[in-house]
Amino acid sequence: MSTTAPPTPPAPAREENRTARLITDGMDPAKVIVAVSVGVGLAQDNRITGVLWAVEAVVFAAVIPLLLIERGKRAGKWDDRHVGQVQRRKTLIPAIMASVAVGIGGMLALDAPRQMVALAAAMVATLAVILVPTSVWDWKISVHTAVAGGALAMLALTWGPLVWAAYPLVAVIAWSRISLRDHTPAQTLAGALAGTLTAGVVFAALAS
Repeated sequence: MSTTAPPTPPAPAREENRTARLITDGMDPAKVIVAVSVGVGLAQDNRITGVLWAVEAVVFAAVIPLLLIERGKRAGKWDDRHVGQVQRRKTLIPAIMASVAVGIGGMLALDAPRQMVALAAAMVATLAVILVPTSVWDWKISVHTAVAGGALAMLALTWGPLVWAAYPLVAVIAWSRISLRDHTPAQTLAGALAGTLTAGVVFAALAS
């Protein structure tokens, strides 16, 4: 009995998917978290100390979550590091929130700068907002666009409104997620709005 191989997509479609994959992987939440943490850290009065606090934030908000994701991949819980399965996100997001919360505890105990604490708190708040539709309606909001939007909001509050000029990057990330069929346009838009507003409001309230 013969089997028919799936049709090979045309060259333009393959090239588009390759570009979308490069954007999705190259601007994933962990990398954006590194960028925003260092960006806020460099704005501190003592830049060296600020960068060290940025490293602490990255460990709890990016490195430990990546280790959790890799462990889940090896255990067969999900297929890739972007964790596309909604049900798996219901357990992964709270675990990441717990990791960041531990990081915040360390910051408070060691008297970290207010902006660094605000940065980590904004991350937890954004994840909490994302978790609601994920848990209640099984609706998979884009973490990519949420993190990117929130990062730009916090950098704009830290360095000035010119940072908003980079916001089209969020749309580029959204395009990549839609092209790969990992999210719908509504899910990427919801992510961008949730991240931008939540992180912006929490950071502004706690950093001043």
